[in-house]
Amino acid sequence: MDLETVKKLIKKYIPGHESFISRVQTAERYYLNDNDILHMTHSDGEKPLRNADNRIPSNFHGLLVDQKSAYMFTSPPLFDVGNKSANEKISNILGSRYTKICSRLAINASNAGVGWIHYWDNDGFKYDVIDSKQVIPIWSDTLEHELTACFRTYQELDDNGDTYHVYEYWTDKECSVFRKKIGDGLERLEMYNMFNVYDVETNGTVCNVYSHNFGRVRADYRRRGPFIPFFNNGFHRDDLTPIKGLIDTYDKTYSGFINDLEDIQEIIFVLSGYEGESLSEFLTQLKKYKTIKLDSEEGASGGLSTLTIDIPVEAREKMLQMTRKSIFEQGKGIDPDPQNFGNSSGTALKYLYSLLELKAGMAEMEFRSGFEELIKAICDYSGIACENVTQTWTRTSVSNDTELADIAQKSVGVISQRTIIERHPFVEDADKEMERIAEENDGSDDIMGGHNERVLEEEEQ
Repeated sequence: MDLETVKKLIKKYIPGHESFISRVQTAERYYLNDNDILHMTHSDGEKPLRNADNRIPSNFHGLLVDQKSAYMFTSPPLFDVGNKSANEKISNILGSRYTKICSRLAINASNAGVGWIHYWDNDGFKYDVIDSKQVIPIWSDTLEHELTACFRTYQELDDNGDTYHVYEYWTDKECSVFRKKIGDGLERLEMYNMFNVYDVETNGTVCNVYSHNFGRVRADYRRRGPFIPFFNNGFHRDDLTPIKGLIDTYDKTYSGFINDLEDIQEIIFVLSGYEGESLSEFLTQLKKYKTIKLDSEEGASGGLSTLTIDIPVEAREKMLQMTRKSIFEQGKGIDPDPQNFGNSSGTALKYLYSLLELKAGMAEMEFRSGFEELIKAICDYSGIACENVTQTWTRTSVSNDTELADIAQKSVGVISQRTIIERHPFVEDADKEMERIAEENDGSDDIMGGHNERVLEEEEQ
């Protein structure tokens, strides 16, 4: 990619990306409980009417994002390509970091509307999550809406202490790298020779172009590239936008209530006909002598009274309850208030999780295509034949173990023994559990200890 073409592309895509970065940074602030209320300022010359200035943020966005991430990826998706040895090899390549990467993807997608995985060859297949703020996708105008190229932008400090803005431009065949100093105009953009390319004649050269063997940036499964998007939903929208106004309202109402409580603790004295010259003298006399001297003019009398302020507690409490309820409804989550659970039945718990399941299901539809692309990229790299990828997704939620165990017991003789064991709330690994039961029954093939035969005999009678 030549320098002038890259400059034109940067001019075209960077302005829109800057507004995207601003939205993502706001969502990330709210995820870390750094809400707007902490950054509110008074206008020049404006003096607040109250002394108290408590600013208490509520971390509803962080709670809802973590709730969705844990619900979807505490038990991450399992993959089956139809071959046991191939499945084991894929699992080894995904590694122990796979669960953590799934969680980071969910958090990035929730805050930015999309998460990105970048994979590369470094003495083996490597992959990791890329900060969504660094990726500028370039999509085709076709109905397939394919990813034809993308920028990866980030800042880097060189050995001289200068900070540069680096632009990596990825196509289907190569990556070209450019950079400019922070504060310089685009006319100062230059090639950045950061790749060491081995050459037989020169025994290695340094250049700004890296040729990869992954094919297109993102296209058909025979020629994939090194960037895979994981969209948060079909509209590519983040999770903060629907609830930000409600969170801000809750923060202002709650903080204002605390400020009122703090301010009214101070007694306001109303004086008339006071003999002294200053308010400090008045407070000194009141504290020292427990009395004050008032001057009664002809036709009038002095007096002292206190001013009290009534706070509309019920109205604010109702406002906070309504806002909190709306946050969890619009955010499609579960309010962790204990009174919402109790000793709920399985049906009641499913209803409680209905909105969260709706949100997780929309994300799963988008994530499935991304994971399929990642697994097929691993198969291509490893020489594994792969036509179809079967994905098994597991939700992690509160359940009524007593009810599930009772259902499992009543299902004996109706469904297979393995299915019962897999669904039992106390069993984590069905294969190991079946081995243990077989050992307890002295190797008997009937894992349930002859229960099925007794059930059949009772039915015949």
